Amino acid sequence: MKAIRRFTVRPVLPDPLRPLSDLARNLRWSWHAETRDLFQSVDSAAWAAAGGDPVRLLGSVRPARLAELAGDRRFLRRLTAVADDLDDYLSGDRWYQAQSAGLPAAVAYFSPEFGITAALPQYSGGLGILAGDHLKAASDLGVPLIGVGLLYRHGYFRQTLSRDGWQQEHYPVLDPNELPLTQLKEPDGTPARISLALPGGTALHARVWLAQVGRVPLLLLDSDVEENDLGERGVTDRLYGGGSEHRLLQEMLLGIGGVRAVRMYCRLTGHPEPEVFHTNEGHAGFLGLERIAELCAGGLDFDAALEAVRGGTVFTTHTPVPAGIDRFDRELLARHFGPDAELPGIDLQRILALGMETYPGGEPNLFNMAVMGLRLAQRANGVSLLHGQVSRNMFAGLWPGFDAEEVPITSVTNGVHAPTWVAPEVLRLGARQIGAQRTEDALSVGGSERWDSVADIPDQEVWELRRTLREQLVQEVRERLRASWRQRGAGNAELGWIDGVLDPDVLTIGFARRVPSYKRLTLMLRDPDRLTELLLHPERPVQIVVAGKAHPADDGGKRLVQELVRFADDPRVRHRLVFLPDYGMAMAQKLYPGCDVWLNNPLRPLEACGTSGMKAALNGCLNLSVLDGWWDEWFQPDFGWAVPTADGACTDPDRRDDIEAAALYDLLEQRVAPRFYERGRGGLPDRWIEMVRRTLSQLGPKVLAGRMVREYVDRLYTPAAQSHRALTPDTARDLAAWKARVRAAWPGVTVDHVETSATTATAELGTAVGLRVRVRLGELGPDDVEVQAVSGRVDEEDRITDATVVPLKPAGAPDLEGRLLYEGPLSLDRTGPYGYTVRVLPAHRLLASAAEPGLVAVPSQEVVAGAGVLLR
Repeated sequence: MKAIRRFTVRPVLPDPLRPLSDLARNLRWSWHAETRDLFQSVDSAAWAAAGGDPVRLLGSVRPARLAELAGDRRFLRRLTAVADDLDDYLSGDRWYQAQSAGLPAAVAYFSPEFGITAALPQYSGGLGILAGDHLKAASDLGVPLIGVGLLYRHGYFRQTLSRDGWQQEHYPVLDPNELPLTQLKEPDGTPARISLALPGGTALHARVWLAQVGRVPLLLLDSDVEENDLGERGVTDRLYGGGSEHRLLQEMLLGIGGVRAVRMYCRLTGHPEPEVFHTNEGHAGFLGLERIAELCAGGLDFDAALEAVRGGTVFTTHTPVPAGIDRFDRELLARHFGPDAELPGIDLQRILALGMETYPGGEPNLFNMAVMGLRLAQRANGVSLLHGQVSRNMFAGLWPGFDAEEVPITSVTNGVHAPTWVAPEVLRLGARQIGAQRTEDALSVGGSERWDSVADIPDQEVWELRRTLREQLVQEVRERLRASWRQRGAGNAELGWIDGVLDPDVLTIGFARRVPSYKRLTLMLRDPDRLTELLLHPERPVQIVVAGKAHPADDGGKRLVQELVRFADDPRVRHRLVFLPDYGMAMAQKLYPGCDVWLNNPLRPLEACGTSGMKAALNGCLNLSVLDGWWDEWFQPDFGWAVPTADGACTDPDRRDDIEAAALYDLLEQRVAPRFYERGRGGLPDRWIEMVRRTLSQLGPKVLAGRMVREYVDRLYTPAAQSHRALTPDTARDLAAWKARVRAAWPGVTVDHVETSATTATAELGTAVGLRVRVRLGELGPDDVEVQAVSGRVDEEDRITDATVVPLKPAGAPDLEGRLLYEGPLSLDRTGPYGYTVRVLPAHRLLASAAEPGLVAVPSQEVVAGAGVLLR
């Protein structure tokens, strides 16, 4: 019989055990080994059955066991020590508190998904895991962050396989009362609510749940409340589900509702109001509109409010392709904003203008969330050095007249939260080497360039550790594979072969990620016979563990999964290659440490960062990857291998896959496997162990989320906070008025004459050439602009590369025609073909970048013709 209503019955803990409840409700347990060990000691069988979730554990422990623990002095001493440690962690000063003044009082961090722990399944892939690691690292560093997201009643989805290997999706219902969450409440005890106006006079209501991520509060908005109609209740039903309007409502709730939730949280708790708002990808971009509406309600006009909001906003883009960005029809936006719906105080046309693709190649009827994110943020970044370059090219149309290199999008390379992803065995080895506290600090805060102490670990210990982790993975794979085959309909009598799957002494390769086509799940199958030879090699065999989910609407991705599964089902190779369904955090935490090599073969440059290889590296796993994302930035032959790419513009996609697959097979056969199986005089793979050592010592400090968050604080959050403070209502009005005046007058700004003191087409290195430029500023004054000389090496088409920019100085009063003279030296600091140009840009102390207004004046063709010679 099916219940007509469901309740959550919470256990009543004896008084001595009450701290267990606080420990369970703070998600620091998900990365704090001592806390997890404490919960496991409550009841190891129940802990395993609960999947390592303390909330579920406490709901299942027998009262007799709780009574027994309440009288166990040894357990109570451990409980007191762990609870005191959490209290110290939450209240003590950390890295952030030791920094100089001027840092933000608080930062609000918005993301559509957060991967904190498998016990809170609110993530689909890398974006969510990165967001979760960002919150954890901010907590470890003491950064006053407030996370904001949505609570999806079905999460993403659970993946199983049919008998013929087709992906099947399941959406189990999540009860918030059974998750490590508390509901945000008003002082009178009523649930806190936020609301959005909908067309037709209706409303979308949401309650707010709080997940405590160490020191960081994470606010999750949930529309499944009784005040909503059935359609509105389903807005937060699942992650990345539904059609355009469903997605739009989710993103309005996240952005607009998220700001309202932050305001409410700060009012209820006394938390400092954020000075910086960080939107992790474009999904939360509407947060800027809500903040503009707040300022307009306080008396600012739209343009001044826009400047004030931009100053305190940071936007991070994660996609290297336009297809990865949410875009909505103009008419859909118009229905949900304006006088009859949300933000009625803002002119609808001003809202639409923020997201329209009004640039060459854009679709003028589509509202682009990333474009809005960039227009609403004074500071923006990609997530690796290469991705920053790709993003500047992709969005260059928003800054016409500027080379892609000058588009104001920087990069902060992603990192991973080491305490979450490093195996306990690796942590213990580090603690034996340098002490527990130094190990914890090195992994959470970071700051050192190298971990030189790794060099002191004996080879034997390194190799024994790697063998232990590989053996644990083998057991994990067999258990998961057996469960998967049972779900596919196999009986126990058919599954005896699983006991021989994988070998703890065989080179083990891992490949696990989402399954869009560009990640090329099946590149390894390009030549099945050659792959089979590698798997079954008599002296140097290879075994591969694969996992990944295709989006429910992506049949192409599902076909890739099925192709891989069918190959892995072949009795000839199924002991050497396995596919594990339902890839998630719990699986990943076993998979990364147990692999010897982490494989990544995306289509370059479509991998924005690719943090899975970072997590593997922190466990001593070597990377074998296409030079994309973070690997393009940090690869060295000392600690991994680069798969050669055939990414020329004229390469046919099929031929490209053939070439790169062949290169992958060659690397595995000729370099990777021989290095793993080669033995030195002591019977150990000395050269492999040295690569493991260099991976840990040289890559380890770079890939930390602590390093990433410190970069955000130094390079983006602190400058954004300073801009926020500088943009008072009066200065915001002044800046908006200045921009309007400059835009109106810009057609009158011209470069009329350029001359140099050079008389020949050659010059010697180290000499300086005098440069004189006459410009017309029209209705603007010298304080409104900067005149610059731009010089550097030139290519065959006279394009300047690796440019040097030097401001020129005004010299004297205007001439009879009203032109101003600017002068300066041009230093010839490079040999070879060399060229220069000049330009005029708007200049204001509150601009974050000279390119920010998107205005530039350059010499006309007539002026260029008389500007002298190209220096060679």
